[in-house]
Amino acid sequence: MEKGDSNELYDDDGRTRRTGSLTSASAHIITAVIGSGVLSLAWCFGQLGWIAGTASLLTFAVITWFTCILLSDCYRSPDPVTGTRNYTYMQAVKANLGGFHYKFCGIAQYGILIGATIGYTITSAISMAAIKRSNCFHNKQQQGHDNHNGCHTSNNSYLVLFAIFEIVLSQIPNFHKLTLVSVLATIMSFTYATIGIGLSIAKITESGGHPRTSLTGIPVGKDMPSVEKMWTTFSALGDIAFAYSFCPVLLEIQDTLRSSPPENKVMKMASTVGVSASTLFYMICGTLGYAAFGNDAPGNYLTGFGFYEPFWLIDFGNLCIVIHLLGAYQVFIQPFFAFVECWSNEKWPENKFIRKEYLVIGKLRVNMFRLTWRSAYVVFATLVAMIFPFFNSFLGLIGATTFWPLTVYFPIEMYISKAKIKKNSFTWIWMKVLSFTCLMVSLIAAAGSIRGLFMSLESFKLFQSIS
Repeated sequence: MEKGDSNELYDDDGRTRRTGSLTSASAHIITAVIGSGVLSLAWCFGQLGWIAGTASLLTFAVITWFTCILLSDCYRSPDPVTGTRNYTYMQAVKANLGGFHYKFCGIAQYGILIGATIGYTITSAISMAAIKRSNCFHNKQQQGHDNHNGCHTSNNSYLVLFAIFEIVLSQIPNFHKLTLVSVLATIMSFTYATIGIGLSIAKITESGGHPRTSLTGIPVGKDMPSVEKMWTTFSALGDIAFAYSFCPVLLEIQDTLRSSPPENKVMKMASTVGVSASTLFYMICGTLGYAAFGNDAPGNYLTGFGFYEPFWLIDFGNLCIVIHLLGAYQVFIQPFFAFVECWSNEKWPENKFIRKEYLVIGKLRVNMFRLTWRSAYVVFATLVAMIFPFFNSFLGLIGATTFWPLTVYFPIEMYISKAKIKKNSFTWIWMKVLSFTCLMVSLIAAAGSIRGLFMSLESFKLFQSIS
């Protein structure tokens, strides 16, 4: 092969030339960020109120954006433009911080990615069940009564249906082939968020009084003891943290970018676009949802049925959620798939079951190991979702455990190491204070979510569906 041809086909690391751009990276980020977290923001505002709810959203957004800027420079080491590529978050941690941090990062990252896919499975099943329930509610109202008894439906069949689609999508071999999936998912996320905004505005403009809101959320009283208020506040912080949980896949997204202009420069712009667009939507959804429902805002405002009509629009919104989460599931789980498959290839390099690919139709290739293990993973995630189908508490726990280690701690520690920040200098001190503060927030948010899970388990039967 001529050298010129080689340069056109391959990047500096010998891999097939990357083609990602600012647009595709922004789409990946928005796909990962604007997910099921947007559905619980009205509930979060109900627990926190206007002041703390708004402040929390903005604070999490600024911290996430700042640490993404730091993390973008870690894709290459030691130089952020000409250094050796770190294909994954874990490789970047290993190159900049060493072995112990590498192992800690692996446990944190892959545990969180697995948790996110389980959360997406729960949310998608709830949305699919909500479509059937919405039609049931509409039919009962058409018959002249508002009794919604008999409209309950099991989520388990929808969990299985979602799993079947994910088994098929999981055969997409790697992140580089996900661009179309991410673009479609991004369109869907904006669509259902816009539907939620429109329905909230319509509810706000209805005559007949407005729901009660306050600067501090649900007031402490007979129906809300001070201890319960504290725990729900903690859980709400976890839900907001979950809404910004895309840092675990940031470097994998950056690895899809073409090398000119420099990947770190494009990724910083994509992070700014992604976080800004997401925060704007979050703020609109959270504030309008709270204004529409007040302190009684449901945990998921498209499936909690604060809205009943127009039923077709609610159905369409929930369908968009399902389509979006089909793609977001793949954006989050591909790094874990790649890790297991790379490890297996290195462990058993001569094993044909692991390495051989079969040409099926046209250019479609099937690897038996990939087919078997990825399908098994989807089945596992679905079973866990059947056992623990608790929307808000599950999202809060994932968000709380994600936020500090992967969004704050590792990016800051890698920046301190790369920039050789002197210990006890002003920059070193304020970054350490920021990291410690975020750790405390994550711990209390995790405590609130764990407590919520245990409270839900008290009245729960195994494989019972919640919809």
